[in-house]
Amino acid sequence: MGKSIIATSLGTAAAAVVGSIASRKGVETWYPTLRKPRYVPPNAVFPVAWTSLYADVAVTSAATIEKFRAAGDDDKARAYAGALGANLVLNAGWSWLFFKMHKLGPSVIVAGALAVSSADLARRAAAADPKFGAALTPYPLWCSFATLLSTDIWRLNR
Repeated sequence: MGKSIIATSLGTAAAAVVGSIASRKGVETWYPTLRKPRYVPPNAVFPVAWTSLYADVAVTSAATIEKFRAAGDDDKARAYAGALGANLVLNAGWSWLFFKMHKLGPSVIVAGALAVSSADLARRAAAADPKFGAALTPYPLWCSFATLLSTDIWRLNR
C-alpha cells in the first residue's frame, strides 16, 4: 500500500483539518444556540466517529486503489482516486457551509451529495473486493445520518 496509503492518508487528513478549522468556533458558540432534534448525539461522539471514519476511508481507499492497480486496471484506480478527492471536498465543504457560514439549507444539499458520494465510494471499493465495500459501509451510513440530522436542524431553525 506504500504510496497509496500516504496519498489517501494525506487527503483524508487535509479534509479533516480544513473541516475542523471551519467548525471549531461554530461548535463552541453558534451550534449550541440551534434547536436540534432529540436524537442528536452528544458533541463528544462526532470527533470519535469522524476520526474512525477518516482512518477507515484512508486505509480502505488505499487498499482499493492498490487492488485495482495490481489487477492492471489503472483506469478504475484513477477513477476511484478522483471520486475520493471529490468526496473529501464535499466532506470539508459541508463544515464550511454549516459551521462557518451558517447556511443550513445549502448544507443539507451538500450533506446529501456527500452521502451519495460515500455510497459510490463503497460501491467502487466493493468492485475491487467485496470486503473493501463492507469496510467502507459505515461511511455512507454515517453520512446518511448526518444528512437527516442536518435536514432536521435546518427545518427546526428556519
